[in-house]
Formats: sequence, structure tokens, C-alpha cells
Amino acid sequence: MPENVSPPDTKESQLNGQNPLYPSDWRVCVAPMMDWTDRHCRYFHRLLSPRSRLYTEMVTSAALVRGRQLRLLEHSQQEHPVALQLGGSEPGELAQAARYGAEAGYDEINLNVGCPSDRVQSGRFGACLMREPALVGDCVKAMRDAVTLPVTVKCRIGVDDQDDYAGLQHFTETMLEAGVEVLVVHARKAWLQGLSPKENREIPPLDHQRVYRLKREFPQLVVIINGGISSVEQVQSHLQQVDGVMLGRAAYHDPYLLAQLEAALHGEPLPQRDELVRRMRPYVEAELARGTALKHISRHLLGLYQGQPGARAFRRTISEGAHLPGAGWALIEQALVPCRAVA
Repeated sequence: MPENVSPPDTKESQLNGQNPLYPSDWRVCVAPMMDWTDRHCRYFHRLLSPRSRLYTEMVTSAALVRGRQLRLLEHSQQEHPVALQLGGSEPGELAQAARYGAEAGYDEINLNVGCPSDRVQSGRFGACLMREPALVGDCVKAMRDAVTLPVTVKCRIGVDDQDDYAGLQHFTETMLEAGVEVLVVHARKAWLQGLSPKENREIPPLDHQRVYRLKREFPQLVVIINGGISSVEQVQSHLQQVDGVMLGRAAYHDPYLLAQLEAALHGEPLPQRDELVRRMRPYVEAELARGTALKHISRHLLGLYQGQPGARAFRRTISEGAHLPGAGWALIEQALVPCRAVA
């Protein structure tokens, strides 16, 4: 496992965005996404956005504690601030998994109470836990007792027939009693039966107003809104109502959005796309030397020229060549040729 920077000593320094090592708050976050936000993706996203908070793919507490698959915690020092998202529902097991995360150098432990997939439900975690707020509270308390990092929760506005605000209100009150200070809310409810995970991200209607209300009624809580957010203007609008915005598919399919947000929110100059790609070269070459295949890294770059001239040729060159034996940085340079005139 690469050498990692030790986490700061107090929760308060991170909650106030005052961590001297990783100056960040929760204004812009990149969502945990299975099969997408692996360590290569997070390294790339960090180059695009030095201040955003990054999240791992969900890692189950069972995989870490019972399976001893600690390789799943691998990440690079350059990714910070980065949060480990855990899935599980057994307080003691989650506490031990949180300890492993803290020892690995993560800056935050996030509990998944939002994923609606059948596989996740069969393990009694994810969105189905919204029906058991007391159990979630016990899990949070156990993790908070185990580590000094912020323990946060990512949830939905409800599940199945939970159509009123009262269910979310009760869930939030229970989280506050357990010590949660940061709540990430996907502004759609989840259907536990009848919809696929993909459909659960698209079919249940968005209700951003319900998340805004949550922030008004619980001003002491850091509230981060998630769901259907895909532009700088939308992010800026949401930040008038809540503390932070979490981007999911938009940040992955159009990663340049992260650089645009960095420029808009912090006044940073907007780097050119080819400059951002070339910043990846030392990482790519180091990973190739470790035996990592180029395709595992380059797939995360495919959306960088989304909507720009040369985008199709960029994607095609990488997609057709990255899986071939011996594929290396020269292929990336080749893919950039039709894009060189694009900012």
C-alpha cells in the first residue's frame, strides 16, 4: 500500500475546512460510484479539482473484517481529502472497518444508507436501512467511538412508500442523536423492489426542496445535496440553500466540470484539457511500472473532451488501443493529436 499522510487529530479541524494538510470543505464532493471511483479515477479527479472531497467506491465492512481484503483500502497520498465509504449494518464490524480506514489514512468514514441494489439489500445495508434509523444510529455511534475521523452518512429522502417529509425528519433526528454532523442526501427516494439501481437514479422524481427544508430545520447539520446536478450554474444555485453539492455521473462523464467548478468557486485559472491529461503522465508511467494495465487508468479520461471537437477520436484511440499488450503513454499522446487546439 502506498505511503499515506496521517489524518488530522480532530474532527473539528476537518468539519470547519481548516485542515492545514488538506484545505477543503464539503462544497463540492464527487460521489462514491461502484466500478468508477477507483483509485485511478480519484487521482485524475484530484488533478482536476484540488479542493473537492473524493469518495471511494463502497467497501463492505465484511470484506475488510471477515475477508481481510485490506488491499481495497489502497490509495495515494495525492488523493486527499478522500473519504472511505463503508457498507454494512453490524455496529462492531463497522467499527473495526472504520479503524482500518483510519489506519490507512482516510480523512472521513461515510456510511452507505442509499444504495438500492438487490445485492446490497440481501446484505441488509444500503437504502433498506432507512427503515431502521435506530440501527443506523447504533452503527454510527460504534464507528465514532472507534475513530476520531468525521463519520458521515449518505442516504435517500426515503424508500418505497415513504412519501412524506416526516420519515426523513425522523431519520435525521436519529442521526444527530448518534453524533452525525454531515449528512449527504440523494434527493430521490429509492424503490427497493421493481427498479434496477440505474432506474433508481433516474425514475423516482427529484425533490431538492425537501433537502433544502432539511437544512432550514437542522441548521447545525452540514447538509450536502446529491442528484441530478450537472452544471456550474446548478451547483452555485444549490449552494445558496445547502452546505455542499455531491456530483455523481456528471463528474464522471464530463470530468472537466470539476475544473470549471474549481475556477468558478475559487477564482483559479481554468487549465486546458491537454494540460490536465499530461499531468497524469508521471502517475500513469509509475503505475505501468507496477504492472497496472493502461486500460484501467485511461478509461477514466474518456469523458474529458465531452462535447468538444476531437472528442470522438480521443475516445476511440484510447478505447481501441489501451487494452493491447505494451500500451503506454504514447497512446495517450496519440489520442491528444486531434484535440490540441481545444481548451
